[in-house]
Amino acid sequence: MSDLVVPDQSRLASVQKVCLDFKHPYDSMLEVDFLQSMRDVTAWHMENSFFYRKLAELENFTPALIKTKTDLANIPAVLAHFFKEHEVLSVPREDVALHLTSSGTTGQKSQVFFDNWSIKAPQTMLDRIFEHYGWVTPEQKVNYLLYTYETEEGSKLGTAYTDHYLCKYAPADEVSIALRLQGDGSHNFDFSGVLAALRRFETAGLPVRIFGFPAFLAETLERMDKLGITLKLHPDSLVFLGGGWKGKASKAIPKKELYAQATRVLGIPDERLRDGFGSVEHCIPYVECAHHEFHIPVWSEVIIRDVKTLAPLKDGVGFLSFVSPYMTSMPAHAVVMGDLASLHANCPCGNARPFFRLQGRAGTTQNKSCAIAAAEILGKS
Repeated sequence: MSDLVVPDQSRLASVQKVCLDFKHPYDSMLEVDFLQSMRDVTAWHMENSFFYRKLAELENFTPALIKTKTDLANIPAVLAHFFKEHEVLSVPREDVALHLTSSGTTGQKSQVFFDNWSIKAPQTMLDRIFEHYGWVTPEQKVNYLLYTYETEEGSKLGTAYTDHYLCKYAPADEVSIALRLQGDGSHNFDFSGVLAALRRFETAGLPVRIFGFPAFLAETLERMDKLGITLKLHPDSLVFLGGGWKGKASKAIPKKELYAQATRVLGIPDERLRDGFGSVEHCIPYVECAHHEFHIPVWSEVIIRDVKTLAPLKDGVGFLSFVSPYMTSMPAHAVVMGDLASLHANCPCGNARPFFRLQGRAGTTQNKSCAIAAAEILGKS
């Protein structure tokens, strides 16, 4: 995307350098470049968002205080939950190119607004991660099974947007969607349609790409097991999950068990079974390596925060917090998620970048994420 530029090239040149010029997702980057980009994007949000300026003033924070990597934890961070109740922009509303929400049903929805840069920069990052893993195959047609919502025209639902975007990396022979739109606007998990599609895909002999919520893959595999059905999909098939279990956490299958079942029932090799982590509030893609660890790409840093004080932890489990300069449309350049995680190094896959492991989700809430809404559909199907 050579035509992709930040909203203000004079003030945000460092942001463009970090997010576009460093093309290898897991290579090294000069610390001085990342720190400069974070100083510049923080100054941008302080200047253009009344809310963020006041937040920084309350914490006596200025961008000049970002001198070392340790200082990244001191950038005033916004709770992802905040965006469920407030609309906050750092660009004029007429510059909003895309508006996504995080929930498909009733309940609180994150309202996230993207200018052209803020949505296309992480898309470019995802392109580079898929290229890194060899998943960009324009010469090979595939069949798609999407465990996501069938949407009406103009839908703002973030997960459906992402899953359909993932279909760009290989040409489609057929696309089958698992969560069918009903006449009243609700969705229904169409297991019969999913099974029929998988059987067609096995016969067609093309690689199959399965994207979406893990709960629906688990439900499919469980029902196929009960029916005594096993398939042998093309060995170059790919499962790339996302969205988490959330409202179905009590019934979540351990990842190793889910992957083993997918290999046994669908014939897809373990190294072609991957999970992804991301959200509308923080769109940097975190993709499992072949050893199923979420490595942190060069365009972001992860901070684990104490659940009571939000102070950074040297080790242990705490709130997952992201710092990245890519977001210019909203002050989400430093965001604290509701997920609990731990930070690690030295993955046997050989990737030198650190990785995080999800350890659950903090607290109980009635807020409905996309995965919670999807879990409710499973309860009805």
